[in-house]
Amino acid sequence: MIVVGTTTSGCVRATVVDAFSLNYRVILAEEDCFDRSQPRRQLCDMHAKYADVVSTAEILSYFDQLPTDLFDLPAGARSPASPIKEAAE
Repeated sequence: MIVVGTTTSGCVRATVVDAFSLNYRVILAEEDCFDRSQPRRQLCDMHAKYADVVSTAEILSYFDQLPTDLFDLPAGARSPASPIKEAAE
């Protein structure tokens, strides 16, 4: 689970701890978290206990290395317009 957000000491920390407690591997994007007071201290604390704190560039680089066919996603088909949509047009 990749976590970003504001209020590192509140919402972000709660999300990280909950995910960790549910046995998720948690990654915290270092530059994408914000707090009014001492955000660096909060990140260090979470890195020591609950999450891997890594740079956003490192996360994006990881995504670039994933194969494009990793998930078998449906191709989708264009369905005919519903009568409501046709009436609106």
